[in-house]
Amino acid sequence: MRKRIFEIMQISKKDDAPSMAFDIVLVLVIFTNIAVMFLQTFSSLSAYNDVFEVIELVTVGFFCVEYILRILTADYLYPKKSRGRAMIRFLFSFDGIVDLLTIIPAFFLSGFVAFRLLRVVRIFHLFRINSQYDSFNVIKTVLYNKRNQIFSSVFIILILMLASSIGIYSAEHEAQPDVFENAFSGIWWSVSAMLTVGYGDIYPITVVGQIMAICIAFLGVGVVAIPTGIISAGFVEQYQKDQHSDIKHTDIDKVGEILVGGDSEFAGLTVGEIKKEYDMNIYVIIRDELTVLATDSVKLKQGDILIINSDKLVKRKKRR
Repeated sequence: MRKRIFEIMQISKKDDAPSMAFDIVLVLVIFTNIAVMFLQTFSSLSAYNDVFEVIELVTVGFFCVEYILRILTADYLYPKKSRGRAMIRFLFSFDGIVDLLTIIPAFFLSGFVAFRLLRVVRIFHLFRINSQYDSFNVIKTVLYNKRNQIFSSVFIILILMLASSIGIYSAEHEAQPDVFENAFSGIWWSVSAMLTVGYGDIYPITVVGQIMAICIAFLGVGVVAIPTGIISAGFVEQYQKDQHSDIKHTDIDKVGEILVGGDSEFAGLTVGEIKKEYDMNIYVIIRDELTVLATDSVKLKQGDILIINSDKLVKRKKRR
């Protein structure tokens, strides 16, 4: 029963009607919950607050049931771990934390403004919908593979922001003591300048400050482009891997090696003759620790190792 429940709650298959129905219901509940959260902010709809609260309780109740079931079936999600360890792993996973933060404010912490903000976490349930598609998995893969480069570029941006905030404070504090009161006051300006937003509510008026702003603006254009380029290159690499993945998995079981011995039927023949007579695709020839390109005119010698792809050879090995 637990295994079947896990299968229903996982990514649906076309031939599994209950699993597809669960996914549809989950999508509807998530959107309904978020829609109610938005509608409750309109004062003109205050007359319907009781209805909104009932809908919110019903949808959050659905999240509670789903959360409990996912905990109980966590050992199927992490089969290499024991049941207890799998439960703990799920509780501290992204989905587990989002589910918990979604449930808590509705029942225990609705009176506190800080905890009411946790209702925003419900929007992250939409990631669960999108995670069922390969395109979203590609994004996650690229960000994970390039995480070190992204963190390094973000770290550089933070250092430059800190340096520019201190620099603009030094240049503008005497001229605008109310605007640039301390170094922290320059962070908002440095963010808008480094990220090329240019909000305009805080700006330098001294010559030194304006020169510094010009340099920082030009520097920001280049620095912000670094993580963008890293992510773009990651998408290109991942796309190329996906394009060739099917070919690799199809051919790998048909690649083998043949040693050309003294009594071998291949000795003395050319690559072209072997292709015609035995229907073999010879990729390369390893000869005396050298790799020889398998052109049709190359004649095989005793001791050669052939890296080949042959359907007939695979069938012959299976019969043996």
